Amino acid sequence: MGSAANTLSREPWNKGKIVGQKAPFKVKDIWALRVRLQMENRVRELALFNLGIDSKLRGCDLVSLKVRDVCHGDTVASRAVVMQHKTQRPVQFEITPVTREAVQRWIKQAGLRSGDFLFPSRMHGSPHLGTRQYARILEGWVEELGLDPADYGTHSMRRTKATLIYRRTKNLRAVQLLLGHSKLESTVRYLGIEVDDALEISEQTEI
Repeated sequence: MGSAANTLSREPWNKGKIVGQKAPFKVKDIWALRVRLQMENRVRELALFNLGIDSKLRGCDLVSLKVRDVCHGDTVASRAVVMQHKTQRPVQFEITPVTREAVQRWIKQAGLRSGDFLFPSRMHGSPHLGTRQYARILEGWVEELGLDPADYGTHSMRRTKATLIYRRTKNLRAVQLLLGHSKLESTVRYLGIEVDDALEISEQTEI
């Protein structure tokens, strides 16, 4: 009886929360945050933010990157390949010059070596930054930009560049490869493409 009563009285995990796809960041927000992080010399956060945008990786894959995953010798590479935890499939991503510079600076400042995690945890007992820590850092960024934290999450980072690429090229297959999805349908659902395209067509149709 007690367990049944507890089940009935337990509130759903999503009560009072907005659940659904998280919004991608806009280009103006990306640059606003980059400038802020640079001006305030927040080297670690700048490297994390830039690499999160470029890599389009899930949070669990981003925080567990090692220096050797993104470097050739002592130099940050222009491309990298990692194995995704969720799917156990490899995915390749580009590392743009602005991100390479930020990551290189972070590696030097932190004194990291090839076998080290790129983003070590500052919490005892955790070898690298955790996904919850990452989510809290991202929430701080969102608040600094004056945006609503309910609309953004770690998947906002993953969706940002993928969404921009699709909007500019309409090349769904390319986005699928960049996100490491095994099925095209997954990419369509992830980006909310059908809804966005339908609204765009509707907006362009005058009666």
